[in-house]
Amino acid sequence: MIDNKLTTFERTILVGIINSNQSEDKLNEYLAELNFLTYTAGGKVIKQFKQKIDVPNTKTFIGSGKLIEIKKYTLGNEISCVIFDDELTPTQQRNIEEILKCKIMDRTALILDIFSQRARSSYSRTQVELAQYEYLLPRLKGLWTHLERQKGGIGMRGPGETEIETDRRIVRNKISLLKNKIKLIDKQMKTQRGNRGRLIRVSIVGYTNVGKSTLMNRITNADVLAENQLFATLDPTSRQFKLGRSNSIILTDTVGFIQKLPTHLIKAFYSTLEEVTVSDFLIHVVDASHPNLCNIIETSNNIITQLGAHEKPMIYIFNKWDKVAKPNTIKEQIKAFCPQLCISIKNNQDLSNIYDIIIDVLAKFKKTMSFFIPYNRM
Repeated sequence: MIDNKLTTFERTILVGIINSNQSEDKLNEYLAELNFLTYTAGGKVIKQFKQKIDVPNTKTFIGSGKLIEIKKYTLGNEISCVIFDDELTPTQQRNIEEILKCKIMDRTALILDIFSQRARSSYSRTQVELAQYEYLLPRLKGLWTHLERQKGGIGMRGPGETEIETDRRIVRNKISLLKNKIKLIDKQMKTQRGNRGRLIRVSIVGYTNVGKSTLMNRITNADVLAENQLFATLDPTSRQFKLGRSNSIILTDTVGFIQKLPTHLIKAFYSTLEEVTVSDFLIHVVDASHPNLCNIIETSNNIITQLGAHEKPMIYIFNKWDKVAKPNTIKEQIKAFCPQLCISIKNNQDLSNIYDIIIDVLAKFKKTMSFFIPYNRM
């Protein structure tokens, strides 16, 4: 028998702030992305709340008036989760939970939740688990409030703090074990890379959901999962790619980038992203139809710079060209990113232009060597 279950989405609210570092237009862009992240994680955004505030409140992130407004809305609309666009401190998260009486998450926790759904290999699951424990460690206090006494004094000291310290010790030990496990897997991956010989290595990089996996599948028949969701691919996949009779390269599909990706998450997934650092050149795939095209290019290039791979040769492939409303305007915006190719990877059957542009870059890696063979050794 087949049990058909309807997909239920968790009713959520998004919250963001406007200040000197983040205009309303920029916030709208971030919230649109957060909306997509929420949908990917299994949530349905019912409403967005914005507040103009110079400095986030140290206790509740947003002002008390806005928090009361959100509380009234959550009570009247069966909201089970409130997601903040910026990272909350443990104190802010705990205080907000006490007021709103529902689940509170920030962008980091949401991304980690998606990562935990997407991780397939033992390596990526270990990385996700490590990042989750490191995120959880400073937030443990709120988990033990049911064991604490509200008043101090003789006879009023509960076991809460003891439980917290025990739990912290368990989490620290777990973090240590996971780090050692990752070091072991890193050694194995380096050995695997060494076994690939002296073939030129190329990494496909770029923003999440721009078509990297689709490109990998089209030109190598890799059968990598490709969906219209953020972070559909979390594990790097490498395939040998033949360009004619004499040229072969190792092509690797990597995890996508995203705006406001916390630094500690980049560190946690550095080993996965290390494929970028050991590559000879990069193929940067960009969604040409994105309304903030230049911003997502800048975001991806900033992360590539953080990884120390910004000086590597790079090919820009502007994908989803069939969805571009004003091609001439976009071409003017992207003219500085060369070499480049504008194409629809999914719909265009002729991928010879991609082969040609890769071969042109490969020409820089070729060396001409002359040998003298003595006549008596012919």
